[in-house]
Amino acid sequence: MQFHIESMTCGGCARGVTKAIQSVDPAAEVQADPATHTVDVTTTAPRERLAAALTDAGFAPA
Repeated sequence: MQFHIESMTCGGCARGVTKAIQSVDPAAEVQADPATHTVDVTTTAPRERLAAALTDAGFAPA
C-alpha cells in the first residue's frame, strides 16, 4: 500500500515514518521517499492502523 505524507521532507522524517509503521508491524517493509513525499509499505496490518500510527507520530497521511 502507499501513503502520501506531505510533511515528510527529509531523511529524519523518513526514519520517523518508518518507525511509526514498524511500531504497528515490526516486519513491515517500508520504502520512504522524502523527495516525492510517498511511502510504500508491504505489510499485513490494516491501513487504518498504520494511518493512525502515522498521525500519532505527526505524519498524517493525505
